[in-house]
Amino acid sequence: MSYGVSFPSSLACSLWPMDLFRKKPEHPVLAGSRQYFADFNQDLPLEEYDFVVLDTELTGLNAKLDEIVSIGAVKIRGLRIDLEDNFYSDVCPCQEVPKFSTLIHRISPGRAKKSPPIAEILPSFLEYLGNSLIIGHNIGLDMAFLNRDLRNNLGGILYNPCLDTLRLARIYREEQWINYYERYNLAVSYNLKDLSEEYGLPVFPEHNALNDAMQAAYLFLFLVHKLRHGNIRTLKDLYMAGRSWRWMF
Repeated sequence: MSYGVSFPSSLACSLWPMDLFRKKPEHPVLAGSRQYFADFNQDLPLEEYDFVVLDTELTGLNAKLDEIVSIGAVKIRGLRIDLEDNFYSDVCPCQEVPKFSTLIHRISPGRAKKSPPIAEILPSFLEYLGNSLIIGHNIGLDMAFLNRDLRNNLGGILYNPCLDTLRLARIYREEQWINYYERYNLAVSYNLKDLSEEYGLPVFPEHNALNDAMQAAYLFLFLVHKLRHGNIRTLKDLYMAGRSWRWMF
């Protein structure tokens, strides 16, 4: 099932100046998620959790000034990637897409202007996400932008716990060093594509939100099976492997 979003062309912005001072009611999905994760069981086998691997493309890296220009996500169920259950949408930002960011993600100003604003995309994205756990590469950056936009448009933030494949990759590297494989070699890269190539994983064209989400999904499954020599069984095991668990509030 694909949750690609299609909306009529719109130049509306996610934030108007008067909205900055107006408290919005919390969206029902966000409220339900907050209650769901208030007493969350981390002792189940990993196969019993649903994960959503997500990525965003941005106009820049400043979470106060820059904006999302696309969102991509894919689901993992039973520790298997569900290739048919994905989400993708371009986003129309309030500001013109700068040339330097277009050179990275190839989303032109004209293409962005034909896309829906973030306020129209977020409800569909929340429906897709549900109570799944979130995975991403350097996920803190994506969450900073998403939570800002959710707070401004839907009155709340995501309470779904997040796992960072960048941090998991560092933990795995440390395990290799401890076992004398390339010990203390500082000439290493934690770039998503570089890690995927190093570990022999499928490689997708980068800087596309859905492709990068798919890339991170393959990396996550690889690391889960490699960490602690494959002895990661539960969510708590994964947490204890290096306290890689990140709660985003």
